[in-house]
Amino acid sequence: MLIMSKNKTGKVVAICISQRKGTQKRDVGEGRLIKDYGIENDAHAGPGHRQVSLLALESVRIMEEKGLSLDAGDFGENIVTQGLDLKELRLGTRLRVGKDTLLEVTQIGKECHDRCAIYYQAGDCIMPREGIFTRVLAGGQVRVGDQIEILE
Repeated sequence: MLIMSKNKTGKVVAICISQRKGTQKRDVGEGRLIKDYGIENDAHAGPGHRQVSLLALESVRIMEEKGLSLDAGDFGENIVTQGLDLKELRLGTRLRVGKDTLLEVTQIGKECHDRCAIYYQAGDCIMPREGIFTRVLAGGQVRVGDQIEILE
C-alpha cells in the first residue's frame, strides 16, 4: 500500500501559474495539464519529475497562524488542495484530479537553495517539508472545485 492519508478524497481550491521562474504564482482558477509536461503556460512546466507541485491549504493555514497574509501560489505551488494530508502520501501514489487528469507523486518536499521571501517574513517555510511534486500521467482540464482522489 502506497498511501497513509486518512482521507481518500479532497478538492482543488486553487490552480496557480507564473510566467517566469523565481516569482510567486497566481491563482488562475483553471488550467490544462499536459501529459509528461505540466500545467500549460506555467514557467516550471517541462519534462522531468517535478512537473506539477501541490500544497495543502491546511499547511498554508499553519503559516497564516504565524501572522502572514498569504495568497494561493505564494509558496510556488501549482495546485492548492483541501482535505488531503499530502505530506503523508508516498512516492508512486497516484492522484485523479477532476475527470481526466492523473498525477503520480515523484517527490515529497524539496531542498531550498536560497531562503525565500516567506522564510524571511515568518522564519519558516512549509514547502520544503509539506509540498509534493508530481508528473502528469494523463492530461486534462482542472478547475477550482474539482475532486482529487487518491488511487490505490
